Amino acid sequence: MKTTMIHCVPLAACLVLAAAGGLPAIAQDAAGAVDASAAPAEADEPIRQEMSIQDVVRTGGAPMYVLGVMSIIGLALVFYFFVVLRESQVMPKKLILEMRRLLSAGREEDAIRLCESDRSAAAAVALVAINHARVPEQSSPQLLKEVIEGEGGRQATMIQSQIQYLQDIAAIAPMIGLLGTVLGMLKAFNTVALDIAKAKPMVLAGGVSQALITTAAGLIVGIPAMIAYAYFRGRTAKLISALEVAAADLLTLLLRKRSP
Repeated sequence: MKTTMIHCVPLAACLVLAAAGGLPAIAQDAAGAVDASAAPAEADEPIRQEMSIQDVVRTGGAPMYVLGVMSIIGLALVFYFFVVLRESQVMPKKLILEMRRLLSAGREEDAIRLCESDRSAAAAVALVAINHARVPEQSSPQLLKEVIEGEGGRQATMIQSQIQYLQDIAAIAPMIGLLGTVLGMLKAFNTVALDIAKAKPMVLAGGVSQALITTAAGLIVGIPAMIAYAYFRGRTAKLISALEVAAADLLTLLLRKRSP
């Protein structure tokens, strides 16, 4: 019996030590199991590296919607000016050649009807000049020249005033962006001013982010609008110069017909 007890004591000690040594392993296995079960949950939520368009608009606030509307208007104006500000729309060559042919043949009534059926700037100038030249007793070469120059100047102003809207967008868009900048900075500083002890970095970052986003958006809208305005300004200058040449040719033709 004593021999059995002596042999059992070392065996029990070995079992206790083995159990004690296995507890850390069991704890590690349990921790590993918890980490393994938590890993897929974290993997389902990847870290976002950049903001989407919806996030940018939401962060920028109300100024972003105003800038969006201005960008759509500016883009529509660019397409419109590409269609309207062309030589075929301002002074069609076919119209000018036909009008010269009718006036040379003495068919003033047909020339008037031709000009009335066309809505170009050259047709408007020619219509005023022909109607004025039909009454030689009430007209003089100097007065006829002033009439043509007056109508030509009016048409030139109408052409130039159209592209002014692009310049307005180019000037207003950065100001809207600056307004968003001020609103964003006020949001950030108010967070600190109201409760500096509880000011959260996320709220501060949101205000600064709004300020930067609206500033960039204002420049993104304003810079292309200014570039488009500069391009169409040169285009209108060429069209007005060509219209002046056509008006001078018309004046020469009408004065030649008045001379005996």
